[in-house]
Amino acid sequence: MSYSNVKKSLNEGSLILLDGGIGTEVLRRGVYWRCHGIERNPEAVRQVHVDYMNAGADVIKTNTFQLNRRAYLSLFHGLEHMRRIGPAGLEDKAGKLVRQAVTLAREARQQAGKGSDGVAIAGVISPLEHSFRPDLSPPAAQCRADHAEIVEQMKSAGADFILFESMNTISEARAACEAARASVLPVWVSFVVREGARLLNGESIADAAKAVEPLGVDVVAVNCAPIADITAALTELRKHRSGPVGAYAHIGRYDPPSWKFGFYPRFSGTDQIPPAHYLEAAREWKRRGAQVIGGCCGTTPEHIRALRDGL
Repeated sequence: MSYSNVKKSLNEGSLILLDGGIGTEVLRRGVYWRCHGIERNPEAVRQVHVDYMNAGADVIKTNTFQLNRRAYLSLFHGLEHMRRIGPAGLEDKAGKLVRQAVTLAREARQQAGKGSDGVAIAGVISPLEHSFRPDLSPPAAQCRADHAEIVEQMKSAGADFILFESMNTISEARAACEAARASVLPVWVSFVVREGARLLNGESIADAAKAVEPLGVDVVAVNCAPIADITAALTELRKHRSGPVGAYAHIGRYDPPSWKFGFYPRFSGTDQIPPAHYLEAAREWKRRGAQVIGGCCGTTPEHIRALRDGL
């Protein structure tokens, strides 16, 4: 029911508002990132979802970015090594957390009283390896198999649709979308971009849009980059896609292992993007044809409220 309202808005050309940063907002609230905060602080994750819905989001994203079996396995020499030195059940932990994350989003929607007005839950699936390292992306066949597993976990837990987020290669994005077909869930795909309207591996956003066009995705978006790069990529994307497109930028600086949002003197304070300034960028995205607009890492419920009031 919830996605049917989103689909109706897409067909009518109406604006759809995504939520903002999830993992970064959980961190901002002092929650330790172990297990995405899902096991030890589920109430904090749930409240983030509630706050975004109260701010006016039409779609909330699950707290599942970079949550997959490979993320755990890559820290060991192999499966047998994991079983030998890791705790029991670690090989299945990612799937368990994915299902718990979807459940938290569903509980939050009920708590916020938003189930009947069309707020949809996007089951977020990121690249199988680090989103900023396209060179690590597995072969297409492996991508297809791994993504199919995560899609099924999302579907069984009750996600309304799949959002392949921050995809960094055309090959993996295409394999992921192909894997989602069997689920019959609607699919959106968003690409992480760099300067010059290109993916991180140098492929053009134009080629990325053309590659996923035949796969029946409802929305193609660009995300996880500074505002200027998002604006340039969106402009190029609009030229090569007739269907709905979207945009959502990050703010702050990535200072491993996490994002930082304070004042950075050597960047002349450019990382301070208050809601009013983010709204101005979003207005430009809307003028350039974005139908889906939200926030990526570092954005907050206050940013989304500004979008709801200002767009």
